[in-house]
Amino acid sequence: MQRTGLFIERAGFLQRLNPLTKITGALLLIGATFLLPAPLTGAALLGGVLLPLALASLVVRRFLDTLLKTLLPVLISLALVQGLFFPTADPATVAVGPLLFRRAGIQFALDIGSRLLVVAGAPLLVFQTTHPGTLVQALIQRGMPRSVGYMLLTALQLIPAVTERAARVAEAQRARGLETEGNILQRIRGLLPLISPLIVGALIEAEERAMALEARAFNAPGPKTWVRDIPDPPAERMARIVMLTALGALIVWRVATLALG
Repeated sequence: MQRTGLFIERAGFLQRLNPLTKITGALLLIGATFLLPAPLTGAALLGGVLLPLALASLVVRRFLDTLLKTLLPVLISLALVQGLFFPTADPATVAVGPLLFRRAGIQFALDIGSRLLVVAGAPLLVFQTTHPGTLVQALIQRGMPRSVGYMLLTALQLIPAVTERAARVAEAQRARGLETEGNILQRIRGLLPLISPLIVGALIEAEERAMALEARAFNAPGPKTWVRDIPDPPAERMARIVMLTALGALIVWRVATLALG
């Protein structure tokens, strides 16, 4: 079975776009998140751009699930630390049970937290709507070295590969009578026998990949052919130019604003 990383196969809006268009859009969103100084810029971009795109691409549930599982501990810590200890002369507070949160700290935490969600959510949405092979192919066709493309593809497939292998090793060890479930101590004791087979399996797969690449003349000089073509219509090329121009304009505007005070 071919591993596809975070990619979710759907017939949605972003899945039909060229990977370079999606990468350019993600760069614009991330740049706008930091360059626009307005409060809650991240919240506006998250609710006005990222979530509608995820909804149109039919991945909104998995998008939110992955994003919140990854960043929720950070967001909670940010709200607690900034809400309780934010240095401000504003005496206004918000009572949450026995705790008094400073309103300015809560506003600051919401601003930073929403920006973090956009910074993490933009590339996540690209990965969830783009097959890793298609993404790497598009980058290589634009000049990325094949070796770098291979490393990127391997990195995109690493998490699901390790997860699948760990599940298989755990099932094999349970079949031999190893206790891998129960309280914390039992889980820790059951974890140690899983490490060695997991590392050995990863090394064997790395060697098999290297042999397969060598057999297919991966390092041979000369042009390469591709099994499939990636559509890149003129409208998308123009859209990328517009987005890059907008990003450059934001950078110039922000620098000028800071220079003029």
